[in-house]
Amino acid sequence: MTQMLVDIKRLLIALTMFIAVSLGAMAQVDAAMSHFWVGKSYYNPAVAGERNGININLGSRMQWVDFKHAPMTFYLTTDMPYKLMGQRLGVGVKAEFERIGLYTNTRVGAQLAWKKRFGKRTLSVGIQPGVFSQVFRGKEAITTKEQEETPDEAIIKQNVSGTAFDANVGVFFSAPHYWAGVSVTHVTSPKIELKVSRESIDFYEFDVSRTYYLMGGGNIPISNSLFEIQPSAMFATDAKYWTAQVAAMLRYNRTLNIGAGYRYKDAVTAFIGVNLKDAYIGYAYDYPVSPISKATFGSHEVFVTYFVKMDSREKNKNKQKSVRLM
Repeated sequence: MTQMLVDIKRLLIALTMFIAVSLGAMAQVDAAMSHFWVGKSYYNPAVAGERNGININLGSRMQWVDFKHAPMTFYLTTDMPYKLMGQRLGVGVKAEFERIGLYTNTRVGAQLAWKKRFGKRTLSVGIQPGVFSQVFRGKEAITTKEQEETPDEAIIKQNVSGTAFDANVGVFFSAPHYWAGVSVTHVTSPKIELKVSRESIDFYEFDVSRTYYLMGGGNIPISNSLFEIQPSAMFATDAKYWTAQVAAMLRYNRTLNIGAGYRYKDAVTAFIGVNLKDAYIGYAYDYPVSPISKATFGSHEVFVTYFVKMDSREKNKNKQKSVRLM
């Protein structure tokens, strides 16, 4: 317990490096992934290089499948540890494609994390600069007869697009049996100017919200058995609205995973997954508990990870050759 309090104190000290970010935001734009406990780097760039190897995460979420133009999200993150001038770093890349209604969002960023070891514990501070590109398909918008007879300038009837600089920051702490992290996505609150073309003077503005995340989880072995319990939780807010979700997995023999989760006033989740030699394949089904359940049977999510272990042994710089005389 004493060591855990020391670990928490170190984490809080690191948080002061970036926690003084001004509040005030609009609507949350990040996808609410049920597999947040596996794909932590989606929300927190400080997770990059967490494992000693090349780690590839691929997530796909189809929300409210019975809805037309329902949200669909696909994302890929890949990262690895790296040493530079004696410093431990994590480097990675994140790419995301999303369709919500008539909006199409593409986000790409590079992740860099600085790491400090404390025995078997690691503290990381990370940043993710990138771009946020958006397209609004106004030509597909459905208007009523009255709106067509009396045009409203607020209704976009053309396809418009724009791109803006975007960035995420985060702090992450990992120990053998637990982890925790805090992050801020879209830290600059970018404003995307949507235009018909680059030369166009007229534009529509889309405000991207700054969102704050707090995540944590652990791994609890059950004595004298092949079972482990893996609880996790995440809280998110844009300073105007908030949401929270929890998940608990039961892993057997480090191979089979089953579990359940709950997202506040939104959905209950059922998980199933399998750990292969170097990969994890997981599926999640969300059943809505809000009134939207009258119009949809739920959401589906598939998550795949692949890991390539790296040789961490130091190479012998003073090589010796044995010469055999003939």
